[in-house]
Amino acid sequence: MSVALDIAATYRGPRRVVRRLLEMGTREDRALALLMAGCAVVFIAQWPRLAREAHLAGEALNPRLAGALLGWIVIAPLMFYLLAFLSQLVARVIGGRVTGFGARLALFWAFLATSPLLLLHGLVAGFIGPGVGLTIVGAIWCGVFLWFWISGLCETGWSRR
Repeated sequence: MSVALDIAATYRGPRRVVRRLLEMGTREDRALALLMAGCAVVFIAQWPRLAREAHLAGEALNPRLAGALLGWIVIAPLMFYLLAFLSQLVARVIGGRVTGFGARLALFWAFLATSPLLLLHGLVAGFIGPGVGLTIVGAIWCGVFLWFWISGLCETGWSRR
């Protein structure tokens, strides 16, 4: 399936999609590609907000874009790898059998699958600005992300004993 169809299928059943991704085999390059795609989408999602902030501050947009690029393409992937490692440790402490690849795949896929909501969040931040609408979209993203991530971890062995 294409990534776009997998993202849509994840909203109907996240465990099935993660199961299908796991059945493709342990491919670290695929996991990294999912993470980098998610980070690239989030970087793009930041553009409306950054443009709004630069305009309101009377500053140039390019330095803000460069900072966001550094943050999302260089630093964020490292943080995601650390978060995946910590989730694997937590899973093992509570008795799950999550592999390192499984923990990474669950986290990276949850991040990429929720990227449409992050695009919406960026649009709301850029065109409406801070307020209730932005908070609601952010809360929806957070809830959906946790749902996808925990479902993916369960599929990779979090709850298996």
